[in-house]
Amino acid sequence: MTTVTKPAPSSRVPARRPQPSARRASVSGWRRILPVVLGAALLLWILLPLAPVLLWSVAGQWRAPAPLPGSWSSQALESLLSPEILQAGLRSLALGMSVAVAATTLGALAAFSLHRLPRALSRIVGFLLLTPLAIPPFALVMGANVLLLSARVPTFAAVLIVLTVTALPYTTYMFSVALASYDWRFEEVARTLGASRVRVIRTVRMALLAPAIARAGFLAFLVGWSDYITTVLIGGGQFRTLPMLLGSSASSTGGEQLTAALSLAMILPPVMLLAFLARWGARGRISP
Repeated sequence: MTTVTKPAPSSRVPARRPQPSARRASVSGWRRILPVVLGAALLLWILLPLAPVLLWSVAGQWRAPAPLPGSWSSQALESLLSPEILQAGLRSLALGMSVAVAATTLGALAAFSLHRLPRALSRIVGFLLLTPLAIPPFALVMGANVLLLSARVPTFAAVLIVLTVTALPYTTYMFSVALASYDWRFEEVARTLGASRVRVIRTVRMALLAPAIARAGFLAFLVGWSDYITTVLIGGGQFRTLPMLLGSSASSTGGEQLTAALSLAMILPPVMLLAFLARWGARGRISP
């Protein structure tokens, strides 16, 4: 008779598998930490190049290979209060806000019109609205300049028209993306409750589209605020803005301090506007 012997039980204790709840907690922990880490890395990537600009703006003398300026001076920052720079800053601010209002309004109207068109026609019109992005800015400005000069359009209005056309593809795209997930039932409920069309647009539609309005307005403001080519060619050097002063200062030798100060002046208004629009866009949302 053959005797079958059972193997002796192993003394090694099998490793326990992590419980599903523990795995879920670990994954959720990574999901919370990863955005913070990536956000901090992105913020560092953006702010780190600004460190030399800040140092140059208050440097009296800085020679290589010294890691820090040898002397300090606030003369470059004080020069930002000169009448020439203040007037250029006001022109840039007026131009940026005007482009933001015009391009955001036209972009919203274009997006709503595209939404109502048949799909095939909507694609064709949408492609035509994106053509300013495919045309080199110099060619676009030179062609428009001839027409605007023939029509005797004032300088500010001519620059505003060209920059609005340049910013229109961005604003139209922002509103088109927002309308793709827009819930029209909110407006239907408001009309059922007796709200007028104007009140529906003001209290429902603008609230739902507040993030899109904020993004579109900010992008259009950047187009008008930071423009250089259009202002130089159409303005003919008479309509001096802050980017023009920054360009002339950067092209000259020995003007590093003033260039750094003008760079900070260019950065500050968009950052302030971005903070305001981000807060307004977040408060304007309606939770379904």
